[in-house]
Amino acid sequence: MAVLKINGETHNVDVPAQMPLLWAIRDVVGLTGTKFGCGEGLCGCCTVHIDGAATRSCITPVSAADGKDILTIEALGGDKLHAVQQAWVDLQVPQCGYCQSGQLMAAAAFLAKTPHPSDDDIAAAMTNICRCCTYGRIRKAIARAGGVS
Repeated sequence: MAVLKINGETHNVDVPAQMPLLWAIRDVVGLTGTKFGCGEGLCGCCTVHIDGAATRSCITPVSAADGKDILTIEALGGDKLHAVQQAWVDLQVPQCGYCQSGQLMAAAAFLAKTPHPSDDDIAAAMTNICRCCTYGRIRKAIARAGGVS
């Protein structure tokens, strides 16, 4: 039994300790905004925050998240849009949209540590993959959310 504190709610889940957190979030808890991409922690579609840090949930075992604060895309902005979500809307960032929840989660964690990033900072920090190649719009949205454009 693991205790997952997701978006401020406590979930007691009876799953194997090595189950990827992604599947506990999606299949057990029922929050499907976090996406499966590669299953190897490379693409970033599955990014969530654990104790404020961007984390690839497809390679993070449930045991590593037990008792920690987990934030998913469903609660990123609380009752309103987070600054990165608003910038995504304003700049019409998504094309297909599949990677966007992971991109947004990675961007929000990055901006929490680097509130006014340079373009080089953004390029170095954002390692999530977008198959539609909307990287230019993603960078602009992050800069806007960070108040630098």
